[in-house]
Amino acid sequence: METLSAFPSPPWPNPEPNPPPAVAESERFDSDSVSSEPPQLPPQLPQTVETTVSSTAVEPAASQPSLLHLSFNQDHGCFAAGTDRGFRIYNCDPFREIFRRDFDRGGGIGVVEMLFRCNILALVGGGPDPQYPCNKVMIWDDHQSRCIGELSFRSAVRGVRLQRDRIIVILEQKVFVYNFADLKLLHQIETIANPKGLCAVSQLSTSLVLVCPGLQKGQVRVEHYASRRTKFIMAHDSRIACFALTTNGQLLATASTKGTLVRIFNTVDGNLLQEVRRGADRAEIYSLAFSSTAQWLAVSSDKGTVHVFSLKVNSGSLGNDMSHQNDSSLSVAPSGSSFSFIKGVLPKYFKSEWSVAQFRLHEGSQYVVAFGHQKNTVVILGMDGSFYRCQFDSVNGGEMTQLEYHNFLMPEEAF
Repeated sequence: METLSAFPSPPWPNPEPNPPPAVAESERFDSDSVSSEPPQLPPQLPQTVETTVSSTAVEPAASQPSLLHLSFNQDHGCFAAGTDRGFRIYNCDPFREIFRRDFDRGGGIGVVEMLFRCNILALVGGGPDPQYPCNKVMIWDDHQSRCIGELSFRSAVRGVRLQRDRIIVILEQKVFVYNFADLKLLHQIETIANPKGLCAVSQLSTSLVLVCPGLQKGQVRVEHYASRRTKFIMAHDSRIACFALTTNGQLLATASTKGTLVRIFNTVDGNLLQEVRRGADRAEIYSLAFSSTAQWLAVSSDKGTVHVFSLKVNSGSLGNDMSHQNDSSLSVAPSGSSFSFIKGVLPKYFKSEWSVAQFRLHEGSQYVVAFGHQKNTVVILGMDGSFYRCQFDSVNGGEMTQLEYHNFLMPEEAF
C-alpha cells in the first residue's frame, strides 16, 4: 500500500501562498491507497524564483565519486548530480559548483530533483549503498539540512518531477500526482512498463500539463488538468524511449526505441506538426530539449552526436497560459525543402527533416542536453562528469563550436 508521512518542521522558508487548481472528483484516487493520517507539513510553499540555494562548505574528496543521476532544473539554469556519496548542485552560466552534500553513511542518491533555485529538493536513494530506501521520495530542505517529509511506495521510485504546487512520482507502472503544500494525493495514472521513469510536466503555465506513457506500446498520455481533459497520442509504432514538453505544455517531442525519428505534436488535439530525422540507423535517444522559444530542438543519443533541429511550428507566446491559446495557433510553416515538388514520389526517408547543427561526443556515453541562456548555445552534461557549452550557427548550421568544457566531478581546486 502506498503511504505518505511527514516529519514535523518549522514553517517552510520564504512562504508563498499558491493554491492549486481544483481537481475533479472523478480524478481523485481511491483514498484506501493512502494513509488516513494527514501529513504535518505546513500548508504553504517556498518561494521558488528569487530564493538562491544555500551553500555548504565540504572538503573535496580525494577521488571522484560515481555519478548516478543528472537532471537540469526547470529553467535549465542549474543542474543536479546524484552520486554514490550524496548530491551536488551546479550553476550553468557561469559554470560553478553551488554546493555539495556528502553523507557520512550510505550516501547513494539515485534521483535528485530541483525546484527552480529553491532550497527544497526531492531525493531518492540509489546505488550500491543508498542513503534512503529506493521506494521513498524524501523532501529535503537544505536550509535545515534535513528531510522534512517523505512519500513511501510499495515499489521502487523510477523518477520524480516537481512543479510549483505539485510533486509527481513515477513508479514502474504508475504515476502519482500530489499537492506540494500538504502531500495530499490528487491523481493516480496507470501506465505501460516505464523503467526509465519517463514523465514531463509544464512549468510556465498556471495549469499543469503532464505527459506520461499510455497503456499501449508507442502511446503517450497527456493530462490537461485545467480543462480536465485527457488526450492519448499514438506517437510511434515502437515503445517510447524519450519525450519532452515545452515550458507551457503546448508542444510535445517524442522518440521511440528505434531512435531514428523525432515527432512534434500539438498536445491539445494530438496532431502531428513536424517530423525530424536523427539518422538512418537505430540509436538510443537519451535526451530531448526544446529551446525557450520552441524554435529549436536538441537531441542526444548513444551515437555520440548532439543534433539541433529547426522547428517550423508557430506556437505563439510560450509564456502564455494554454487556456488562452486557440488550438489553431499551433501550425506548421512551409519547410522550403528543395524536394517539395516531388514529395509524393520520394520515400519517407528523404521527406524527413535533418538537423541543422551537430556536436560530436564520445559514442556510447550517456548525455543530457538543454539550451543555454546565451543565444544559440547548448549545454551538454555527460554521465562521465563532462560539462560542455557549445554554440551553433542558426543560419549556416554545421558543426557547433565548443565554448567551454569542465569535468564537474573533479575536486574544486581543479577548476
